[in-house]
Amino acid sequence: MSVADKSEKKSGGLGETVSVIVQALLLALVIRTFLFQPFSIPSGSMRPTLLEGDYLFVTKWSYGFSRYSLPFGPDLFSGRIWGSDPARGDVVVFKFPPNPSLDYIKRVIGLPGDKVQMKDGQLFINGTAVPREKVGEINNPDITEVNRPVDVYRETLPNGVSYDTLDLTPNSIGDNTREFVVPEGHFFMMGDNRDNSTDSRFNVGYVPSENLVGKANIIFFSIADGASPLEIWKWPSEMRASRLFNFVR
Repeated sequence: MSVADKSEKKSGGLGETVSVIVQALLLALVIRTFLFQPFSIPSGSMRPTLLEGDYLFVTKWSYGFSRYSLPFGPDLFSGRIWGSDPARGDVVVFKFPPNPSLDYIKRVIGLPGDKVQMKDGQLFINGTAVPREKVGEINNPDITEVNRPVDVYRETLPNGVSYDTLDLTPNSIGDNTREFVVPEGHFFMMGDNRDNSTDSRFNVGYVPSENLVGKANIIFFSIADGASPLEIWKWPSEMRASRLFNFVR
């Protein structure tokens, strides 16, 4: 084999490696932009549905695509394309309206044109009380964040979607609100941990449809708060095996 042949083979091998890396990165970008994106849960605002340390996949195509479907949210176009509206009860990742560099995750409560209000801890939509029943107590700090029993209530929205909420503190600041009228093209979001959630009742406000990132779909990993998934030696004691591959509802 000549020196030229060796050089060509070496160059071809390097070029092939670079090509494979570039193709893999492009494939990952396409999947992340149009199909699935992983997210981690950093706070307790969606307890008991989602816990800190949950890692989940969000489906990007559920509500179409906007500038925020792309990495870094470049201002290439406005609105949504191939879009459909979320349904009441969907758990959604969206860009925080006052600061779109932040991702929030909440449940869709109010649709465009809806009137939403809290009265003594009871949710009202369009003047009608949303059915709410106490289903028990949770006495597990890993779920509630507090070392005492916490009341759990099940709400059922007008479209039949049911989910559990926590009532950490009776008569908290979010238990009584003014009536919110959701503007066209916007949504009203709330956390399931009603007394510990910064949501549309407060400074999140109404969420524009453009800010929707995707629908929370499935938990693919979960580890107790404070532990890192990279700390493999902690998995036997800290991993929440019962939460793996649970669908988000």
